[in-house]
Amino acid sequence: MTYVHYERLSALDASQLALEDRNVHMHIGGVSIFEAAPLQDAQGALDVERIERFVLSRLHRLPRYRQRLAATPLEQHPIWVDDERFNVRYHLRYSSLPKPAGERELKRLVGRIISEPLDRQKPLWEMWFVEGLEGGRVAVVTKIHHCMVDGIAGTSLMTALMRTDPDPTIEPVPAWIPRPNPTTRQLLADFASRRALLPLSALRAAAAGLFEPRRAWREVRDTLAGLREMIASQLESASATPLNVPIGPHRRLDWCRFDLPALKEVKQRLGGTLNDVVLALFAAAISRFLSGRGTSVADTRFRALVPVSLRSAERHEPRLGNRVTFLIAELPIDERSPVERLRAVRTTMQRLKQSRVAKATDVLERLLDATAPSWFARAARFGAGGNSYNLVVTNVPGPQFPTYLLGARQLETYPFSPLFANQALTVTVFSYDGQLFWGFNSDWDAVPDLHDLVLAVQEQFEAFRKAPPAEPRDEEAVA
Repeated sequence: MTYVHYERLSALDASQLALEDRNVHMHIGGVSIFEAAPLQDAQGALDVERIERFVLSRLHRLPRYRQRLAATPLEQHPIWVDDERFNVRYHLRYSSLPKPAGERELKRLVGRIISEPLDRQKPLWEMWFVEGLEGGRVAVVTKIHHCMVDGIAGTSLMTALMRTDPDPTIEPVPAWIPRPNPTTRQLLADFASRRALLPLSALRAAAAGLFEPRRAWREVRDTLAGLREMIASQLESASATPLNVPIGPHRRLDWCRFDLPALKEVKQRLGGTLNDVVLALFAAAISRFLSGRGTSVADTRFRALVPVSLRSAERHEPRLGNRVTFLIAELPIDERSPVERLRAVRTTMQRLKQSRVAKATDVLERLLDATAPSWFARAARFGAGGNSYNLVVTNVPGPQFPTYLLGARQLETYPFSPLFANQALTVTVFSYDGQLFWGFNSDWDAVPDLHDLVLAVQEQFEAFRKAPPAEPRDEEAVA
């Protein structure tokens, strides 16, 4: 048989495609600000040809960037195949703002860029280079479909495209020849083979349990307990808020940043993890924001979906794709004291981390991936369209050292995540080079006052910085 190449999307990756419709655009990305001079030619314009050569010289590290979607003939499961018509110039876009453009103009432009869905007939990514910013800077807006990467994998992509030194040298562009796509007959044969091997895979798993029955029983018990916890959490309802309305296709983006050492000082003084501080800080800000909208926070049960990475440094896993589970955390938006609010968040997150939901979700995803991946997509649509949580808050760790693009230092980088149906806001936090960058993505019409929320986050950060150290409770002192 002639050599062909394709890769099946996992059930979790495929679910990111199933969630997408005319209003829900499932791409993630960010806005990075660079020094302009190293990216310009002698006339002060962007050196487009040099940028294209540089990206082509790095794409061999990112084979998914040259692949497009196709589908298997019977189950219509999505697969990756090499794009025989790949042209990097389609994916690298260029725009210019009237000089000298400030953050306000840039945010409006980025909102329009991320309002457009990616073309599924092409590799699912774009990079926009934006000139005209004040202070001799250039913005790079990235859009990558969520079926390609999660937040952690997205960080590895940034690292692959960047350098850790200002060396502007462009390596030789490796030759690339697209691998042949599979025929319908070959895909049908592979489908039949997969189905035939399912009972054998189940027998192997059962045989492994016979040799270690106690371990196997613990695995089954923990998985079932985790599934019960997950179902119970999904069945609980969050309160309706002005943020939980049907969304349209248009987006409004905003951002802010804090020095990471200042946040770590709050963490050390008040306790908890950095993620606890982020959630408590956001809870305080959203409380003020909703109160300004006329919502009684005392009567509001506000719940955030918090993605948690399942990637392990000890496991040699693929760099791309999604390896996450999701925990639903109720945020104490009715608590007035920063210390008590952080204490409540710590308690909630410690309980969730000790739960077995993460393991159960991972096992369920792997099981459905091997047997009925379409069911995972249906479950994802049900969860995203329900009312078990109000919004998504994501915290992604990034490199704590400067990175460079063709010798241009990356100065700032603001992330964004997609909106779900009936959820008009997502919050994404990314740490880079000693700073914590907050990205707010919202529906254009539902959240016209998005900047009020950004100001509230900044104000509440100062309140946390000034808060006195927490007094240990009796049970904490005994522990």
